[in-house]
Amino acid sequence: MQLTVWTYEGPPHVGAMRIATAMQDVHYVLHAPQGDTYADLLFTMIERRDRRPPVTYTTFQARDLGSDTAELFKTAAAEAVERFQPKALMVGASCTAELIQDDPGGLAKALGLSLPVVPLELPSYSKKENWGAAETFYQMVRALAGPHAPAPGTPRPERPADARPSCNLLGPTALGFRHRDDVSEVTRLLSSIGIEVRIVAPLNATPADLARLGDADFNVVLYPEIAQTAASWLKRTFRQPHTTVVPIGIGATRDFLAEVAALTGVDPTPALAGAPSRLPWWSRSINSTYLTGKRVFVFGDGCHAIAAARIAQDELGFEVVGLGTYSREMAREVRGAAERYGLQALITDDYLEVEEQIEALQPELVLGTQMERHIAKRLGIGCAVISAPVHVQDFPARYAPQMGWEGANVIFDTWVHPLMMGLEEHLLGMFREDFEFNDEAGGSHLGHGSKRATAEATAETARAEVDRTSADVKPRPDDTPVWTPEAQSELGKIPFFVRGKARRNTERFASERSIPAITVETLYDAKAHFGK
Repeated sequence: MQLTVWTYEGPPHVGAMRIATAMQDVHYVLHAPQGDTYADLLFTMIERRDRRPPVTYTTFQARDLGSDTAELFKTAAAEAVERFQPKALMVGASCTAELIQDDPGGLAKALGLSLPVVPLELPSYSKKENWGAAETFYQMVRALAGPHAPAPGTPRPERPADARPSCNLLGPTALGFRHRDDVSEVTRLLSSIGIEVRIVAPLNATPADLARLGDADFNVVLYPEIAQTAASWLKRTFRQPHTTVVPIGIGATRDFLAEVAALTGVDPTPALAGAPSRLPWWSRSINSTYLTGKRVFVFGDGCHAIAAARIAQDELGFEVVGLGTYSREMAREVRGAAERYGLQALITDDYLEVEEQIEALQPELVLGTQMERHIAKRLGIGCAVISAPVHVQDFPARYAPQMGWEGANVIFDTWVHPLMMGLEEHLLGMFREDFEFNDEAGGSHLGHGSKRATAEATAETARAEVDRTSADVKPRPDDTPVWTPEAQSELGKIPFFVRGKARRNTERFASERSIPAITVETLYDAKAHFGK
């Protein structure tokens, strides 16, 4: 366990809470001290749920450690069952309670409860949130679907000829990045080719639903970090195949439909022919040439980072200059994806390492989590959020999936807008001194030209612009040419989304010619040289 200001994932019991909160008729009794109840806020404040998670905390205090904390847990579990009447009970310990070794699973078993009890052993000091969610979902599926499994070696019965192919959607949870809308989009996509979605789990699933998972023809793994372990068990136990393609982006959605067609024998042509996304058209249009070749850094959970890199490189014509993940469980897959772009993947859960690499690479766009949003803002780089962890603004009330055709539209809007707004900001700065567009000029449509700013406000704006421009120029090593104030000011007039490239080219130009100080003339000489 690492002490840090920011963290990409919480401890594994938070992952278990995500499963319990996503499901219905389930309760989670968590052996935890008073301080570990903070996780409720993730769901009520960040995700904006209208009810708190179905979790009962034992909330023992320091003075309880000298008495019987095990009895405290047993009392809390019995009272939770009586009060909430769940159909299944999950029991476990938080990272702090794990140290006192009270064995919640054994204690719950001793109560002789008349409902399924799923004990969770989640090693808090070696694993994290996504692993905890995956392990919890696997244990729930195994406990509830296991009694209905066929005998080992029993072949899977053939689907009746007149029956529609059916599947389960596995992986969406509470506190997931756009999971609610992804489920709707993928359900619509599958329905367009005649596939019935029987169960979505764990989101909105009941214990009875998990018991029936084996009835479907195959499983769709929407989020491998959460569902892969459970899907692999279902494949071994029920002979259920599962998908391997995550349908994020145009290319991946087409591949997903082809994979589903191969599993079921359906014709994917209707869904492929009716693809409504505007992303392919735009990326082929003349408008997109403005963004072609933009340098992009990608970081997030495994499946979203891999998907984002593919979209950026293959569908939008960007150049992926960095790719990484905090999901160590998917490190192999991310490394494989990075090799495709000639990169070495960054596998870390230390945001300072991520910040260091972004600063070194100087990309024009960062695709990452809420943490990368903060980092990019500080560095003056455009950013779009593609993955959890996210803040409240990335749980929109509107429909905003990441998967399928509509997901491609949402991604197109989300990624391109930071770059286009950068152009608008630059144009505003360029015309600031114009007689018609300066800060003191009123709106031209008003006719009377009323002033909008005092002289003091205008001066303050100018000082802020100088400060912002100076902040864009980082201290350089001793062997790198220094920038004169005049050159720094001129560099600040270049749009931020190409400023990094202009700085690198100018410093390279000066270094190759042993120019010790970069002046305005050097800047324009370099521009002319590299513009040939």
